[in-house]
Amino acid sequence: MQHPSEQHEVEEAKHSQDAGAKLKSGGHKHMDEHSHDHHNHHAHMAMDFRQRFWISLVLTLPILVLSPLLQKLVGLREAISFSGDTYVLFGFASAVFWYGGWPFLKGLVGELKARKPGMMTLVAVAITTAYSYSSAVVFGLTGKVFFWELATLVDIMLLGHWIEMKSVMGASKALEALAKLMPSDAHKLMPDGSVKDVPLNELAVDDMVLIKPGEKIPADGVIVEGESSVNEAMLTGESKPVSKQAGGKVIGGAINGEGSLTIEVKGTGKDSFLSQVIDLVKQAQQSKSKTQNLADTAAMWLTLIALGSGAITFFIWLSFINKEFAYAIERAVTVMVITCPHALGLAVPLVVAVSTALAASNGLLIRNRGAFESARKLQAVIFDKTGTLTEGRFGVSDTLLLAQDIDEDTLRKYAASVDANSEHPIAKAIAESYEKKLPVENFKSIPGKGAEGRVDGKEIKVVSPGYLTEQDITHDDKRVEPLQAQGKTVVFVLVDGQLKGAIALADIIRPEAKKAIAALKAMDIRCMMLTGDNKATAQWVSDQIGLDEYFAEVLPQDKAAKVKEVQARGVKVAMTGDGVNDAPALAQADVGIAIGAGSDVAVETADVILVRSDPLDVVAIVQLSRATYRKMIQNLVWATGYNVVAIPLAAGALYAWGVVLTPAVGAALMAASTVIVAINARMLKIKTVSTETT
Repeated sequence: MQHPSEQHEVEEAKHSQDAGAKLKSGGHKHMDEHSHDHHNHHAHMAMDFRQRFWISLVLTLPILVLSPLLQKLVGLREAISFSGDTYVLFGFASAVFWYGGWPFLKGLVGELKARKPGMMTLVAVAITTAYSYSSAVVFGLTGKVFFWELATLVDIMLLGHWIEMKSVMGASKALEALAKLMPSDAHKLMPDGSVKDVPLNELAVDDMVLIKPGEKIPADGVIVEGESSVNEAMLTGESKPVSKQAGGKVIGGAINGEGSLTIEVKGTGKDSFLSQVIDLVKQAQQSKSKTQNLADTAAMWLTLIALGSGAITFFIWLSFINKEFAYAIERAVTVMVITCPHALGLAVPLVVAVSTALAASNGLLIRNRGAFESARKLQAVIFDKTGTLTEGRFGVSDTLLLAQDIDEDTLRKYAASVDANSEHPIAKAIAESYEKKLPVENFKSIPGKGAEGRVDGKEIKVVSPGYLTEQDITHDDKRVEPLQAQGKTVVFVLVDGQLKGAIALADIIRPEAKKAIAALKAMDIRCMMLTGDNKATAQWVSDQIGLDEYFAEVLPQDKAAKVKEVQARGVKVAMTGDGVNDAPALAQADVGIAIGAGSDVAVETADVILVRSDPLDVVAIVQLSRATYRKMIQNLVWATGYNVVAIPLAAGALYAWGVVLTPAVGAALMAASTVIVAINARMLKIKTVSTETT
């Protein structure tokens, strides 16, 4: 079934491909040209229907004035009629038929060539039947004309398409908005130290670029100098500006905050994050929904039913009820118009476009629409531990006091002050755990054992258990051993040679992980974890965030087998991992979700890519999948269900009670059905985890 909205989608796909291709060339000039062309493309579609509607509406006014039936209704037949008025009426009606009805007549030819009769066929047959019969009456056939019904029918059809096109345009602006994110040029640092403004297509990998406060970042890169906050909301969905400093990665299209940055370019053109996002959004919007197959089949049958119902209606009124030829044609035309599968053709594609754009704007990139739609039926989600549920870096988890003459705050302050001078990962984690540090004198590293220094006049040592054994220092605190059994790293703090406390460190659990697990379990989804860590460590993480099940000591190459093992229980499974080590498991799962992909969105094995390292986005994907399916079903039910009432009504089932629909009223009902479907699709939203997605 191909109606104007579907023709628009085909052209939209072509423009989307152009967008990706032009962005891949690396030039903002190309993107400007694309944005301009893309805007003209959108504007032309809506403008054409708008222009045809207004011109046809103006031409309809004299048709109404000259129509004998309306003249009779207002009692001005004698005052308004004049010699030859029927031919003038014919002239205005012909203008509306050929100019206003042209999109439908053209669509009829296209559908018949494709052997897929649809909405355009129905409308074209209806208006052609009305126009041909009325024209024959003008030139001698006995009967009555209904040019005013024809004109108002065309007007309402054009108005419905104009409103629909505006809705479709709103849903398809995601790519256009993405293409406009890049700045026009970049401040390239030249070898002699000077700064030269160059177009983006002249940037190459390893170029050095200066980004001033408030400017858009021109390319993906790594910060070599400077510190600032960067707004990546349009790219990743992260609402808060992200703090960046030397060594940090930046994404082209993000907005620099208050500080100046110097970056080394690492990705331009087709390799840039933005280009990859555009490609993924384009592919997802073009991919056909499974539900669309149902809609296509229903639309084809509805078209056949409409044509058949129109013919049957005509013969019943003409042959069995013995109404005049003109009345029988009017009933048949009304049936064909009101049964148009216009809303049905729009029901699914518009929801697909809205959900894909909505997902992308929230940092959820859909690669496989079929898998995304099946996420609504998930029964279990398996998470990789490191980098997914945890941050993949050490953090302080416990502080134990082993003496009564010191408090926790003082102990941590001493340890953090000494370790702030060390480069060891464990020392860095301790240093980062406490902000207010004291000056350190005589700092020395104890190779393989820890570090020491003088803080506030006291000799402080932060050392490993091995150091205590070496120095024959003992303790009898029973709280230490369970921490070590959980896989945590425990270090000890000595003050002037006396053991005062212990600090345990573990892979930091993401603060969002517990909320994500709770939200998934509330949706009746079992939550599991895969990790290569020992059982004690896995159990500790599991207990902290409330998992239903975990698999410990799993080697990377065995993760896919574990996913298969869970699937063997008859459970529909999603695998959530970092997209690199977990590639086989992502491919094995019913839905593969790559989390924390950052600027590396080209994860071939994932069905959905989450730009942020946030487990809550897994919840968002499931909620959006369920909400998208609900919208599709709502639209399909409405688009097909209203015909149960509309067809008998249009055929004249309530004629005996004085209820008769004109073709124009039928068109209005059909247009209203289409607008309802469009508005319903546009109401799709992603809400917070604590609330249900609409």
